[in-house]
Amino acid sequence: MNPLHRLFNPRSIAVVGASDRPNSIGARALDNLLVHSQFDGEVYLVSTSKAELFGRRCWPSVRDLPATPDVVMVVVPASATIEVLEQCADRGVAFAVVLTSGFGETGEEGLAVEAQMRAIAARSGMRIYGPNCPGVCNVNARLGMTFSPSFPHDLRPGPIGIATQGGGLGRNIMQAMERGIGVAMWSSSGNEVDLQVADFIDYMADAPDIKVIVTLIEGIKDGPRLVRALQKAARNDKPVVALKVGRSDYGARAAASHTASITGSAEVNSAALKQLGVIEVDDIDELVDTAWLLARQMPAFKPGGDAVAVYCGSGGAAALTADIIGQQGVKLAQFAPETTAALLAKLPSYAAVGNPVDTTTAVLSQPGLFDATLLDTCRDPNTALVVIPLAIDYGKVTDDTAEAVVRVQQQSPVPIVVIWMSDRLGKAFSTYAQAGIVPSRSVGKAVKAIRRWMDHGHWRQRSDRLDWQPWPTAGAAPAAGPATPLGEAEAKALLGAAGIAVPRSGLARTRDEALALAARIGFPVVAKVASADILHKTEVGGVAVGLHDAAAVGTAWDRIHASVRERAPQAVVQGLLVEQMAAAGGVEVLVGVSRDPVFGHVLTFGLGGIYVEVFKDVSRRLLPLTRAEAERLVREPRSFALLDGARGRPQADVAALVELLLKVSDFVGAHAQQIDEMDLNPVWVGPAGQGALALDAVIVGRLDTAAGGAA
Repeated sequence: MNPLHRLFNPRSIAVVGASDRPNSIGARALDNLLVHSQFDGEVYLVSTSKAELFGRRCWPSVRDLPATPDVVMVVVPASATIEVLEQCADRGVAFAVVLTSGFGETGEEGLAVEAQMRAIAARSGMRIYGPNCPGVCNVNARLGMTFSPSFPHDLRPGPIGIATQGGGLGRNIMQAMERGIGVAMWSSSGNEVDLQVADFIDYMADAPDIKVIVTLIEGIKDGPRLVRALQKAARNDKPVVALKVGRSDYGARAAASHTASITGSAEVNSAALKQLGVIEVDDIDELVDTAWLLARQMPAFKPGGDAVAVYCGSGGAAALTADIIGQQGVKLAQFAPETTAALLAKLPSYAAVGNPVDTTTAVLSQPGLFDATLLDTCRDPNTALVVIPLAIDYGKVTDDTAEAVVRVQQQSPVPIVVIWMSDRLGKAFSTYAQAGIVPSRSVGKAVKAIRRWMDHGHWRQRSDRLDWQPWPTAGAAPAAGPATPLGEAEAKALLGAAGIAVPRSGLARTRDEALALAARIGFPVVAKVASADILHKTEVGGVAVGLHDAAAVGTAWDRIHASVRERAPQAVVQGLLVEQMAAAGGVEVLVGVSRDPVFGHVLTFGLGGIYVEVFKDVSRRLLPLTRAEAERLVREPRSFALLDGARGRPQADVAALVELLLKVSDFVGAHAQQIDEMDLNPVWVGPAGQGALALDAVIVGRLDTAAGGAA
């Protein structure tokens, strides 16, 4: 049994701060529990000022209760909360739900109180939910441990589990019940002094009455905990649809002030969620549309059957929908011959029977024609989903259409997505809602949800989707001491020892050593200033390429030292790094590693040199890399075309690049607590069969090495 089972399914509940004062939190919480819930367990009321409320006895404190409840709802003022939690811990209460606000969201003093709460939880084993939250709603069990006045109105049961931090947007998702979605339960974790969104995702991954998990995240306090929960959901084949707040600087600041959480890097968050199979969306409507589509039917494509059909009586609406489908990269189905024949036999000659299907007004005058032709479209073997855009509300005509769609959906092997484009919400809208065919409110939002649904279907078909596992050190603090950069020679020596291909090179401390090294390595060579104080060598004139003879090397020695003395006079220079020059005809890419405060080490890949900053055309993965993820990683950026032989270029040695990425991952794993950053930029990728070389290397961290770089 999941450790949170008794939180969502308690046998007994106590309300501390119970009240009959109108509109108070204590009164609303009591009303939801006693009047609007269907809870048949024991309810204990705790009040310091009342002996009785609503015909029920009150006890003066948790200490005085006749039995220990599973859950205690805490609705006392912030100043009294710690004392109540201490009493709960002493009694052995399993869960305390702190609805009260006025803690970490208020500043340092509130954060100090939250630290006391965490200490109580750690000492006693009692789990604390909140504070600064609206409570717990188990809709399928009709149990509301909440002060929300909306609880009595948001009670349509169903297969969706909702885990959020904030209350208002969580309730907004709940109220999509008006469009026909059904919700199993909602947890809103607030400031998360103990229990976090990750814990509720973990619970919902086990809950038999939940098919799809929806989460709205403002901040992530414990990355590894969230990763474990998301991986459990994936193993149990429960899609997680997520909206991450804080993807812009404005949003990040607002989220931090709201829940005092770490918002993290938006790009890294998105990469991590995608890697873990989470379906990330951009807005609440898309969150609801995507989750409900997954709850209605999980995508499972037959060969060639991952496309959609559009069925409509309005040529304009059909064309608009087809256009947006194309913009989103979704495929329109190529109907099987038998589908086309069936439609031709039933619809008039002036109707369009390709895809989109435009029935014209013929279906209005011939009873049963709509049902028959829509069902033909739904049964097409190449079609995974049918879209019906409704441009306007025609009154009774639209009502009859809705009833027909509901009938056909009961016989259809694929889901039907209805798009209600009109602002007039007539009877038909309610017909769709009551049947669970949740109408989308715009073509764009509907098609984005379909795209997410399709993408998740493709992800489910991947044989390696559950292979990735974090390192055992994930979430561990970095090693003690300040992070410092290694010199390029030291960095490359470490990389070379780990099997990562680097050019033949050596560190020359004198002009004569530079000449000797160049001769030993073989011309042409490159000369670069060697200084841990200089990370961007080109900016100080510290690089010379294409040195074809000894004279050129000597000139480069003089010029580089003179330029560095002028532009970086404080830098300590060890000499010049002299190394083999990569052959012409390669592609330069970036391989970077950074330590994210939430998820740990992340690898970034993209076009090398200055282009990564200009075009920002990169892909990211949490480390460690699996081979399958490395293969996908290099193919995601648009610039992969340069590696793939665009415009007559030779195909690059992608296999060697993948091997280099895997060795970088292994190297970081071996030094995970010592490495904060790595920057291999550029990495030269030669034509097929010629390998890949890290031409430049920066490692920042706490590596203690005296490795040299002699050729």
